[in-house]
Order: sequence, then C-alpha cells, then structure tokens
Amino acid sequence: MAATLLFGGAAVAGAALYSPEGRPLIETFDAAGSGQYDELNGAAAEASFRHPGGVLVLKDGSVLVADTGNHRIRIVKDGQVSHFAGTEVSVLFDDAGLPVGALGDGTSDLSFFWSPVGLAADAKGNVYVADKDNHAIRKIDAAGNVTTLAGNGVLGLEDGKGEAAAFYAPSDVAVDAAGNVYVADTLNHAIRKIDPSGSVTTLNALSERTVEVFEGVIDEAGDFKDGPLAQALFNEPAGLAIDPKGNLYVSDTGNQRIRYIDFAAGTVTTVAGGGTYADEALYVEGFYVDGAAADARFYSPKGLALDKDGGLYIADSLNHSIRYLKDGKVVTVVGNANGEYGVVNGVDEKAQVDYPSDVAIDASGNLYIADMYNNKIRKVEFYALPNGWTANGSIRVLYNNKAVTFDAQPEIRSSRTMVPVRAIAEAMGYDVAFEGNDIVLTGASGTIKLTVGKLEVTQTVGKTTKTVAIDAAPYVEGSRTYVPVRFFAEQIGVAVDWHAETTTVLLRD
Repeated sequence: MAATLLFGGAAVAGAALYSPEGRPLIETFDAAGSGQYDELNGAAAEASFRHPGGVLVLKDGSVLVADTGNHRIRIVKDGQVSHFAGTEVSVLFDDAGLPVGALGDGTSDLSFFWSPVGLAADAKGNVYVADKDNHAIRKIDAAGNVTTLAGNGVLGLEDGKGEAAAFYAPSDVAVDAAGNVYVADTLNHAIRKIDPSGSVTTLNALSERTVEVFEGVIDEAGDFKDGPLAQALFNEPAGLAIDPKGNLYVSDTGNQRIRYIDFAAGTVTTVAGGGTYADEALYVEGFYVDGAAADARFYSPKGLALDKDGGLYIADSLNHSIRYLKDGKVVTVVGNANGEYGVVNGVDEKAQVDYPSDVAIDASGNLYIADMYNNKIRKVEFYALPNGWTANGSIRVLYNNKAVTFDAQPEIRSSRTMVPVRAIAEAMGYDVAFEGNDIVLTGASGTIKLTVGKLEVTQTVGKTTKTVAIDAAPYVEGSRTYVPVRFFAEQIGVAVDWHAETTTVLLRD
C-alpha cells in the first residue's frame, strides 16, 4: 500500500476526505493576527489581539472575534481587521498598562464590554455576546447599537427580566429559531434561557457540592448528573451549539464531557467523554483519548460548532486540539495525541494551536479557531479531490491537488506505488541526475540519493547527512527509473495518502 488508505466523501465531487480513523485531511493557516499580545487594526496578517476568546462567522463570510483581553468585538473581512463594537480607543488601564473593561450601552463606538467571550447571531442579524466579566448578555443590533439583554454587571444567580436577572461569568450563548437565547452560565454551573420577552430562567438543578481547596478553605463546585433536565447537574459549562432540532450541545468543561439537552424529551445525556471526581477535586481529571465517544476523553473542552453533516467540532482547550464528534466516535482534527501546544501551520497532525477556546464554520465548511494564547485566528481548510476527479483505470498522482504528468505509467509492486523518478521529482522542484546506479535529486531543501536495487535513501541538508531504510528498492524498466513515491515524498516533508477509489496518490506540502 502506498500510504494511508482514505475513505469518505469520495463519490461526491469536492467532498472532504477522511482517514480510516475518521480524521479529515486538513491544512491550517493563519486567518488573522501577528501573534503579538496587543491591539492593532489593519491588514489581517499584521493585526494583533489580546487572547481572543470567541469567533462567529456572519452571513457575508466575515468573521467576528471576541477580543477578550481588549474588551472589544473585532471583525475580519476582506483581509482586514477592524472595529465592530466596543470603544475604538481604550480609556481605562490597570497598573500593568493593560486595558480594563466596563459596562456601557450605546452606539458601537461608544459602548463598553468587559472580557467578552462567546458570540451568536439570530436570523435577523443581531449578535449576542456573553460579556463574561460584566456578568451580562449583550446584544448588538444590525445598526450597531449595543444594549444589555440581561444582567446588570453584578455577579449573582437570579432569574427575572432584563437587569433583574444575574449571571456569574457567562462564557457562551446560542440562539434558536424561535429567538430564545441560551447561556452557558459558567460559574453558576447552569444553563439559562432568555426568551424573546427578555425573561431569564434556569433550566437545570444547581450544584450543592463543596470542595476544600486548601486547608480550611471551602469552595463551591459544580457536579455531574444526567437525566431529567430539571435535575441535571453541570460543572462550569463553557460552550453551546444548537442543532437543527433546536436541541443544545453543551461543553461541560469541568466534567470533561459533551452533554446534550433534548428539550422535547426534557433530558440531559452525555454524548462524549467521561471520568469521575477524585477526593476534594474541583473538576474531573482531564485526559486525551480518541475513539468511541464513551471512551473518549477531553481536557477542558470549550467552544462548539456543528457542521452540516451533524458532526460537532470541539475546542479542547487544555489538550491544545480541535476534536470532532460524529456517529459515536471522537477524532482529532487539529493537534496531536500528545496534547502539545505550539503555533504551527501545515497539514493534518503537524498543525498546532495553543489553548483554542472557540470554533466556527463558514458556508464553505471551513473551520475558524480562536487560538487564544497564540493571539491569532486560525483557519482550517478540508482537503477534497478536484471537481470531476474520478477513477479512470490508471494510477495517478496529485501534488497539491494538481495532476502530475508522467510519460510512463506509475505502477504498484509489492503493495508499494512506484513512479518514474524524473516526472515526480521535477514536479516537486527537484533536478534529477543519474550517476551509475545512483539517482541524485537536488532541490532547495538539499540533496536526496537513492540507488537502484538498494533499500535505503540518503538525504543531505547543509552539512548533515542521514540515511534511512526503505522497504521498496528503485528499479529500471523500459528506460525509466522507478522510485517508491512515499519514501521520496516523506524525505522532503510532503504528506502522502492513498485514495483507493480513484487509485490516486495524494501529495501535499
């Protein structure tokens, strides 16, 4: 076999491809942000954020950003980052010189937020904001006016209408088709509902669990219980997503679970994740496990986004990854099983993020990530075959989705895909020279040498040379020299996959 066998979406032009483990093939880019912890509008690559905590894709394809540390809502549109809501210039600063938030309604340029995080929009174009440190839910109408929908700036737990209601560090919002706004009221361990009249109600039971966090210091803590919604318990819920039925997915962060509220049945169930509380623990311990949903494990899951196929993307913040739940299985989309953080773009598991806090999906199915500690907005594109690419009875190669032209057909020997070396090397920017039985490829990343009949490949970069074993030796046939495409491509850092349905080798930088 040439490389990983792929499946999923092959029969549909332009459909994303998946590995047998269900992991989609992706490439990650920077959508906005230089990485500097600052505030700067302008070209997306040069703009700066302070710990962006939320993202929302609007109908026109622009991306709203809850710029949490700058206490503003920003917008990424046409390659530019600009102001959307909140004062355009900070007026309050702390002792470290960092901006301080406040609570103030008004026009977009005269309003104030304090650590905004979750974002949602309704069918009329109104945007709702979980204004975390104001303990309030704010509304930005289509004209740019900011009002306080519920809450009053003082933390608490009160049902009621408008400013009579109280929240405690709400982290996310979601809006259903009827205009109900659901709130992940994080430090109240509650899911709240704001109906179209502005009345706030609490949907679940409240935790009575306490924990001795230090000797003699008792803290209130969340708890866990599935079952009837009115009896269900949560622990610091921080992410919400509405499905087409109007039901609610919840990132139950402190319980390391994804929960599902079925409003028609009036029940709460766990759809992924698990674990138990250790003695005197505030939270269930986090882990990193892909696989069957009941066996999967998370570490502080936060923002959620539901795709058109019913799959759920999860910002698994302390695992520094984006996970995907579909058909009872959890796979990793961005990040790796070691939970390593970083700021690396690239294909599949090579990409890295640092404390992703939210995710959003655009109309084309691309994924946006609030990469909080990298101070960036990242974009994930899903790999698909070119439109019209179908089986034609031959073995073909796509390099960055462009067909490689051969003057002799690639072939499979001993389950390895072998290709004429000159065509593949030149397509990838290498010069080819033959020195007896040696094949020498020279390019920007150094020199690669293979030898006819020999099970090894040698790569030289600068003054460093390394030799690795391969399991398919180059050979000569009909005046053409064939090499194993997988080993050559991997030596120069190119991802290799095999699409069985169209007998195509997929190469991606």
